[in-house]
Amino acid sequence: MSFSVAIDGPAASGKSTIAKELANGMGLVHIDTGAMYRAITYLCLKRGIDCQNIPQVNALLPEINIELTLDEKVFINGEDVTTAIRSSEVSDNVSYIAAIKEVRLFLVDLQREMTKNLSIVMDGRDIGTYVLPQAEIKIFMIASVEKRAMRRYLENQKMGRTGNYEEILSNLKKRDYIDSHRDFAPLKPAEDSIILDTSDLSIPEVVTACKKIISNKLGKEIV
Repeated sequence: MSFSVAIDGPAASGKSTIAKELANGMGLVHIDTGAMYRAITYLCLKRGIDCQNIPQVNALLPEINIELTLDEKVFINGEDVTTAIRSSEVSDNVSYIAAIKEVRLFLVDLQREMTKNLSIVMDGRDIGTYVLPQAEIKIFMIASVEKRAMRRYLENQKMGRTGNYEEILSNLKKRDYIDSHRDFAPLKPAEDSIILDTSDLSIPEVVTACKKIISNKLGKEIV
């Protein structure tokens, strides 16, 4: 029996990290929807397109092909952008791209197609409410913006990326506002989602908590 796990939450709440851990540990396919929005953002920036210019962004959609591989690589039009989409410039602009209705509709069709006949864990901003409202398990991960900013700061340091804590904090606050106030499919918990506060939890503790939620929903123990 195939089933879907939808993990939603604000930027830097740990969604992708936890989704990868769950997928690897449970033999599920991981679909990182945030990476797909980042890929389009990257392409717009590469082409010199203003990410807030909706007509120009929409004109780009027909020529876009995005591929996510099982080893967590991201390709757009054949270009490996796995590392490039994590740049600060992409992070600063991705919420503008994600707020465009036509972009979301374009990607939602692709995301839903990816889930057919597979057991998957998909993370993003509107998975439980819009992309996969029929998902058997819905988890909405939260954490204080300060905790999320520190996590992103430490992650950037580890990866050798630039950016100070205050800049990251400011960017996350801006992204939270844009994501939760956009007209189409805003960031919010699904009515049947389980809220999981990860502020003071380690990655293994969050994974354990998610497995417990999944076990309770499926009615069987998850190793």
